[in-house]
Amino acid sequence: MADHATLFTPIQMGPVTLPNRILMAPLTRNRAHDDGTPWEVAQTYYAQRASAGMILSEATQVTPLGKGYIKTPGIHAPEHVTAWKKITDAVHANGGRIYMQLWHVGRISHNSLLPEGETPQAPSAIRAETQTFTHNGFEDCSEPHAVTKEEIATLIEDYRKGAQNAKDAGFDGVEIHAANGYLIDQFLQDGSNKRDDEYGGSVENRMRFLREVIDAVTSVWDRDRVGVRLSPLSQANAISESDPEGTFSEVYKMLSDQKLAYLHVVESFYGAETKTDEEERLKRMRKLYDGFYIANGDLNADRLTQAIESGHADAGTIGRPFIANPDLPQRMRLGADLNAQDQDTFYGGDEKGYIDYPFLDQIKPV
Repeated sequence: MADHATLFTPIQMGPVTLPNRILMAPLTRNRAHDDGTPWEVAQTYYAQRASAGMILSEATQVTPLGKGYIKTPGIHAPEHVTAWKKITDAVHANGGRIYMQLWHVGRISHNSLLPEGETPQAPSAIRAETQTFTHNGFEDCSEPHAVTKEEIATLIEDYRKGAQNAKDAGFDGVEIHAANGYLIDQFLQDGSNKRDDEYGGSVENRMRFLREVIDAVTSVWDRDRVGVRLSPLSQANAISESDPEGTFSEVYKMLSDQKLAYLHVVESFYGAETKTDEEERLKRMRKLYDGFYIANGDLNADRLTQAIESGHADAGTIGRPFIANPDLPQRMRLGADLNAQDQDTFYGGDEKGYIDYPFLDQIKPV
């Protein structure tokens, strides 16, 4: 059995001590109430996984206009804060640490999901050639409108309020979701940002919205409790960029100068083969970021150990295996078999496939 002791070496991430390097990735489960209040059973779900080095919450919208899928949670109303506080208390009671991922989907939305049937918000009025999940099933994304400067100012305030609400809800920190083709990523990439004002055109201008969101969030939280998630080579949600390495090299350098808690990078997607040239680009960009680095992308114990021991990453987030294995770190420590995943219950549903996966000590020997 390979030696994975590195994964269980504690490490400091700002003021937070991570007992292991196996972090739980943000995982949309589509089980919140329609008003954005987390489902009560989420207290059990997250508490079961408290042995992760750190939990990142499912993506959580900072405004009703940031919603893009049914039954995703929010952090923009008092009832959201109350419900999330019960979740963070449950995680902390089990010895865990939990950060909230702050989210706005931008153009990856549908009119029916927004409070008054509004058009989705985006940097430019370019419809995403993809679908989202509504009460009618999968539907084409609606055409967005280009946000005005006044709307941008409101959006930045939405992030600040979301950050404050996350703090009031007892989270240990927050992550700004700037990946996977959602709003901030739409500003960063030139396929979705055709603006001719100070938020478009040059890379410096396209980074402006992310910088201003960081300023807003760090007016609430200390910088060493704020992270950012990027997906520099992804084309998720119909995102595109003419010069990914050139653009994101500048983003990495900007984030390095920000001295935040960490940079969290989606390096590959589940089931997608990472090409050699992509690996090389990721390595080159990694050298531009001086700080705590969290890798993500179809990781297992062997790949995460190699990433840490090579100096590429300090920790890694793991997604699907954490859904099916609430005690994933213990299983990795022992080299134990993993529970089979029930993909039919990943998104939406009831307690089945949510809180009923067994722990190792619940499995009876054959």
